[in-house]
Amino acid sequence: MPYENLDDEVVHRPAPAERPARGNRERLRLATVDGESVGGGIPGGETVGTENGEAATGGTSGETAAAETERRGAPGDTPGESGAKDGTENGAEDGTSTIVKPLPPELFVRHDTNAEMRWEAMREVGFHVPNDRFFVRSHTSTPVIDAATWRLELHGSGLSNPRSFGYEELLALPSVTVDVAIECAGNGRSFFATQQGQEISGTPWRLGGIGVARWRGVPLATVLERAGLTPDAVDVMPRGLDSPYVADGVDYGRVRRPIPVSKALKDVILAYEMNGLPLPPDHGYPVRLVVPSWIGLASIKWVGDIEVSTSALASPWNTEFYRLFGDAYPPEGSAPLTVQGIRSAFELPWEARLTAGRPHVLHGRSWSGNGRITAVEVSFDGGATWRRAQLRGPHVVPAWARWHITWNPRLPGPYTLLARATDETGAVQPMRTAHNEYGYLFDAVVRHPVTVVNG
Repeated sequence: MPYENLDDEVVHRPAPAERPARGNRERLRLATVDGESVGGGIPGGETVGTENGEAATGGTSGETAAAETERRGAPGDTPGESGAKDGTENGAEDGTSTIVKPLPPELFVRHDTNAEMRWEAMREVGFHVPNDRFFVRSHTSTPVIDAATWRLELHGSGLSNPRSFGYEELLALPSVTVDVAIECAGNGRSFFATQQGQEISGTPWRLGGIGVARWRGVPLATVLERAGLTPDAVDVMPRGLDSPYVADGVDYGRVRRPIPVSKALKDVILAYEMNGLPLPPDHGYPVRLVVPSWIGLASIKWVGDIEVSTSALASPWNTEFYRLFGDAYPPEGSAPLTVQGIRSAFELPWEARLTAGRPHVLHGRSWSGNGRITAVEVSFDGGATWRRAQLRGPHVVPAWARWHITWNPRLPGPYTLLARATDETGAVQPMRTAHNEYGYLFDAVVRHPVTVVNG
């Protein structure tokens, strides 16, 4: 990858619990990441005009959630005995769809019925992840919903005027446009095993379980206000219209998870557009939540109803699943997961091959759920020395920052590239992440292997 003109980038136009059910303690015994075996516990684009430029964090105009379809096991991505069965390229053994959109291998890594974005596919795309390469993660199958008959029901003790909204009614309300990252809580999970030699359960994501899109929708606060949100309301709980989640014979019902009213009123939106187009089916059509900076599970897709309560709400997705379990945590686990951590990724293939004796501009992205990225450092010698990368382009707090650095390797051979970010709170990516059984929130510096060859 020779030196290039950074001002001449390709402009892309978009095309017109987690924890396994208790008792299911199956570990990640053998999985594959891009054709490589991983054994648990064994060491081992900017778009033109309004689509681009400095991204808005919210402005009037008139996800997440990404989805990996669960084949087996509980909401922790762990193989089990229920969920959609993958038997066709994008579908199940009975021919029904689990993921609707095509998943070409040059854009995605498939993990059973999960779809992880390839970072090299983002190299010349721009700030936003195009809809056709946004990662896919869900608990069952992608439902096909008719927007003409869809309704959003608002109900519960925290409302004085419970009501419903149709699709056209929602589109007629004042909207906002936000650039927000949706990221799976298990993003980076495979590195617990490959870098730290620790057992984990779940889909072995590298770092492709994240995507930034430009979402347009209605602030959740707007519909709550019109439904008569009461001063003593505590929690809101959106619920999806996908199939009930069943694992080990237990029917957990449809995916749902409470959000404090304070967060719901702050920055959550009911999104109906993704990168200027109606939401694709796999990403929540006709309407989904977008919950900035929180784990992807909070950004409920295909939302059909929202309960608002004057007392705390609960579901398996904040009691049984999406908590940290392990020796460092109490038996009931940590508090429910909310804010994402800090991470960095290179826009390079895994095991990329670069030519010796010539400069290469290496590109990457860094992000943090806690605030703006203020610095990125890169090491080419295993962490012995670090060089400052140059941040560029839009710099949006709930999204990511892009960066680049020039490297001129003189000698052929294997190298390990490291990138670590610092955010505005002063948090710096650690060299190691504290272990938890289900591999959530891996935030350590990732060791990215490359090989330098003679030209």
